Amino acid sequence: MEEHVSWITHFVNQYLGGAALALLQALHIQPSHPDLPIPESVVMAMIVFVIGALGTLWLKPRLSVDNPGGAQQIAELLITNPIGFGIRDLLIENSHDKKGKYFAMVGSVSVFILLANILSVFPAFSAPTAVITVPLGCAIVTFLYFNWQGIKHHSVGYYLLTFAGSPRTLGDWLLGILLFPVELISTVARLLSLTVRLWANIFASDLLYVIFLGLFVKIAVLGWDKSLPLGIVLGIFPALFPLIFIGLHVFVSIIQTYVFTLLPSIYIGIATADEH
Repeated sequence: MEEHVSWITHFVNQYLGGAALALLQALHIQPSHPDLPIPESVVMAMIVFVIGALGTLWLKPRLSVDNPGGAQQIAELLITNPIGFGIRDLLIENSHDKKGKYFAMVGSVSVFILLANILSVFPAFSAPTAVITVPLGCAIVTFLYFNWQGIKHHSVGYYLLTFAGSPRTLGDWLLGILLFPVELISTVARLLSLTVRLWANIFASDLLYVIFLGLFVKIAVLGWDKSLPLGIVLGIFPALFPLIFIGLHVFVSIIQTYVFTLLPSIYIGIATADEH
């Protein structure tokens, strides 16, 4: 279980923990902490889902071509923008998805990750992506999706042949025998790459915030013990320090969302490419 457990997690477990525990026992799964069968990361992931769903329901009837509001403009920037940073921009560039076939799936995962990363900025909340099981879940969904798109595009047999370089001649087949396990391992390794990259960055961002804030608070307390003016001066740093790290955390959150959108779009492009 995570070191920090918010009151929200305790509240959810108070009302839903019994049902969750019964379900786990029916599946012959023993939670490590029966008093909190629904862990912090799951509760926070549920909150992210609810925020995303309610935000979509709130925004949809307010969409306007002639008079777009601020929320609509932000949403449109997430989809496409002049610097090519948007979800649709990356899909068009890397997977040639001009019709938006992959947008719903990739976009949903991207928005979930963005909201999950930023959630810890707000008091009483934590980023579910700082717990490795959540990035792993997103990576598994992405892994299954881009491979499924490859199978749909090529058929099962030919998609498997792409891992051997789509051999045609005897020489290609001999080389393909060596290439196939390498490509297979490389593809499976994308699960680890997607998971660790997202988890490590968000976990480190949260950890640095806690460590440095604790150091500045200790300095302020020591100064307060020495004299009142010194305590007030040194107390300015712990008061302003969170603002710096909040900005840094938001920046890291956006960059990691971009990476988790860029890589799946590349993987889809590779899986559906006609030439390998």
